Amino acid sequence: MTYCLGILLPQGLVLASDSRSNAGVDQVARVRKFDLFTLPGNRVIAILSAGNLATTQSVISELRAAVGSGKPDDLNAIHSLFEAARIVGDTLRATIARDGASVQHFGDPNGSFLVGGQIAGEACRLFQIYSAGNFIEASPRSMFLQIGETKYGKPILDRSLTTDTPLDEAAKLALLSFDATMRSNLSVGMPIDMLRYEAGSFSTANMTMLTEDDPYWSSLRHAYSQGLNQLVRSLPTPPDWRR
Repeated sequence: MTYCLGILLPQGLVLASDSRSNAGVDQVARVRKFDLFTLPGNRVIAILSAGNLATTQSVISELRAAVGSGKPDDLNAIHSLFEAARIVGDTLRATIARDGASVQHFGDPNGSFLVGGQIAGEACRLFQIYSAGNFIEASPRSMFLQIGETKYGKPILDRSLTTDTPLDEAAKLALLSFDATMRSNLSVGMPIDMLRYEAGSFSTANMTMLTEDDPYWSSLRHAYSQGLNQLVRSLPTPPDWRR
């Protein structure tokens, strides 16, 4: 299992994924699930993946092989993020059609993706691609999309994220969402790859990898936990409901 999160705001995007691959209690590995396709000054396309690792890696490998070819699935030649989402969906569908029947005897062959970024001439966009190859797009009414182990990290985003949230604040909420997930599910783990992308910058300079001993990550988790405990203690106690 894994956890990937994308947040779309007027100021840009926050995209993050964990790095744990789990094939059993004694088969734990760290695998990067965050891939970038860029052209300086023209496009930044981030693709985050969850699900069957062989399936998702095959999709990414085929996308990379097509870059520069000028073919319809060349991510350097397309003109919109919608086309990128369609290409990822088509490639995923073809991969599962080719390998799915064989893989099903040993496990679930499915995968899913988040595709986010910006291509010159349009605003930032964010898509979620399902195993069937179809997809949905984030909007002001649905500002964040998740794949993988989603349930634990969702409440803090539902409570705190708005269209007015600054990009840096959204990055903070994203990390707290990962903290909540990792505290409740051992199949999600460090390091976390995260990109804060400013709209119109066409830059990935604000890309980082947070490890377990990162000073900011440690201080954020500690301060949040301490603050929550203090808040709970300050809340009024329930009344005596005995009759």
